[in-house]
Amino acid sequence: MSASVVMIASGKGGTGKSTLAVLLGAELAARGRRVLLVELDCGLRSVDLIAGASGRTVYDLGDVLEGRCEAGKALVESPVYHDLYLISAPYSGGRIEPAALRVFLERAGPVFDTILLDTAAGMGRPFRAALGVAGRALLVLTPDPVAARDGRVVCEALDAGGCPDVRLLLNQVPPTLENCGVRHLDECIDTVGAQLIGVIPYSEEIRRAGATGTPLSPRGRPRLALRAVAARLCGRSVPLVVR
Repeated sequence: MSASVVMIASGKGGTGKSTLAVLLGAELAARGRRVLLVELDCGLRSVDLIAGASGRTVYDLGDVLEGRCEAGKALVESPVYHDLYLISAPYSGGRIEPAALRVFLERAGPVFDTILLDTAAGMGRPFRAALGVAGRALLVLTPDPVAARDGRVVCEALDAGGCPDVRLLLNQVPPTLENCGVRHLDECIDTVGAQLIGVIPYSEEIRRAGATGTPLSPRGRPRLALRAVAARLCGRSVPLVVR
């Protein structure tokens, strides 16, 4: 396949992983890339809502992998973010079989520049299926001891599974860490053991974007932070502003 495949993972729920998957996909698309976001969390679909495409999906990933429809029928372009295409997880049931996912991505690869795999929290079947095909992993954490400890376990699993490039993306970072249980972001980085690719500030704007499917302000701090992460994913050297 010609597309770069990036899995987006987290050790625990509530880190904002799916919201960041959509917003990063949007930033990559804004850089001229044709992006496919594949949701793997069966029964807990959300990317259609976050991308403003609720009600537009007829078929889902389960229909494609199990041969009930062609992939093109399940793809939906976000009406909010041009060149960001989605394929949603099943509402209920469904299993992500690694072999079937690989075949699907091999067919989709020549059509897209970047494929993002939004896995489920933890290391279940969606995580294992994505690990078998991804060339890079973004591990999304919030700055707290539980997320950092769980992130370390996931990072070790990614390393053991042969993922060649694991990067840490810290999300929902408040202006001060005094109530987070960590004294400095370096504690999270050292615990997880992965190179930091970006820091996304805590933002009601991001929460609103995730809940309502509306874009971020073009010059706000959250948008600029996401834009920098997208640039790094594209191989650009962009200064890392931690605070």
